[in-house]
Amino acid sequence: MLHDAELVAFVPATDLVRAAAFYGDVLGLRIVHDDGFAVVLDAHGTTVRITQVPGHVPMSSTVLGWQVTDLASVVDAAVGRGVAFMRYDGFDQDDRGIWRSPGGDGVAWFRDPDGNLLSLTQPA
Repeated sequence: MLHDAELVAFVPATDLVRAAAFYGDVLGLRIVHDDGFAVVLDAHGTTVRITQVPGHVPMSSTVLGWQVTDLASVVDAAVGRGVAFMRYDGFDQDDRGIWRSPGGDGVAWFRDPDGNLLSLTQPA
């Protein structure tokens, strides 16, 4: 039914100006539309719509993730733009915060200004 439809991802935020600055300036996503009601981004062909949600409480699981080819370089670039990567007890993470799954995938997690959990993954 939806296999030919384009996916739109939704991210809640309490402050759209702050969210637009983070996703646009820090992460480098192109802002397609910003009308004060929602910020619409282009994430390599996928639409990400940031909507204002007063009283938003972030989920404990990842809400958006990107697959990258050189995780260490992307993490370093993000850190250079002020992104802090998460550390989790029980996960053997390297100095950058990268964890290797049992299958060898590299994963690093970080939060947006509203506490939404985001991830970067490099397949094995």
